[in-house]
Parts: sequence; C-alpha cells; structure tokens
Amino acid sequence: MGMNLFSKDYLQAWSVGLGLVISTFVGLGIGYWLDRWLNTSPWLTIIFLILGIISGFRDLLRMARRQDNGPDPKDH
Repeated sequence: MGMNLFSKDYLQAWSVGLGLVISTFVGLGIGYWLDRWLNTSPWLTIIFLILGIISGFRDLLRMARRQDNGPDPKDH
C-alpha cells in the first residue's frame, strides 16, 4: 500500500512539472507563430510566454490546493 501512495505522489509531482513546462512552451510557440504571421516580433512572443507561465503556475496552485483541501469543486 505504501508503494501505491508513493507512486501516486510521484506521478502527481511529475504531472505538475510537466504541465508547467508544456504550458510555457505552448505559450512560447503560439506567440512566436503569431509574431511571424503578423510581423510584430517580439511582442506577442513575450506576451504569450508570460501567459503560458501564468497558466502553468495557476495549475500548480490548483493542484496544491487540491492536495490540502481534497477535490476542487470546479473540477467535476
């Protein structure tokens, strides 16, 4: 049973870290693509990179709250 708990905690930590990295790179990619399409470099890259980082940290905080308080009522 202890092994299952360790595995669950390990997977949750892995998913939080991976989600933070993925959201950052998705924001960066969208901003870069829009900058090249609209010829507005580097502004949209910077804006979407910041939005990606904010999104990743928001998910990190949501998961931390879920650990402390149980399931989030917003997540059906």
